[in-house]
Amino acid sequence: DIPSHLDDLPPTMLKKDYASLPIMNSVDDVVKRVLSLEMASQREKLKVKTQQLVEKVRRSPNDNGSFELLSPSFTVAILTAKIRTLEEHLQRHPKDKSNRRLMLLELDRRRKMLGYLRRVNYGTFEHTCKELDIQYCPPQPYTRRLTKRWLVKKALCIKVFQEKQKLKAAVRLKQRRKWQARARAARE
Repeated sequence: DIPSHLDDLPPTMLKKDYASLPIMNSVDDVVKRVLSLEMASQREKLKVKTQQLVEKVRRSPNDNGSFELLSPSFTVAILTAKIRTLEEHLQRHPKDKSNRRLMLLELDRRRKMLGYLRRVNYGTFEHTCKELDIQYCPPQPYTRRLTKRWLVKKALCIKVFQEKQKLKAAVRLKQRRKWQARARAARE
């Protein structure tokens, strides 16, 4: 019941720490399953997903730890991994409101980062969206519906603000006159 684009990790893939050990070829299937990503924690799965998505947007194999890791395309890849992990979790636990909120926050951060990337470097933006299988739609411009109540409230707020400014101006004028009188007295 999990969509295929969310299930990027093969369940029989061994954790990175154990994959390169030569003894793993002669180990029983039960041990391999325990050491596989199927039994890994969510943090370890997220780490592997993040690495896979970062590999997709990496321009060349030499982009290991340079400035590129801080680039918007890498940030989008990391956010996408978090979002997909949270989506999987929410499919299993639909009433988990705190993780739904976290997912919406991450979606908003990714949308903002994609908007920035789109403005700054459109080619990288297109490449990143294509590689990560992301559909970007720019936000709608905000328009307030004008109602009579809102217009009256706004007029009242403006009137109150102007009255407050007049009172402040009178107080400032008194203070300025005091300072000027003190300055004249000090000079004489």
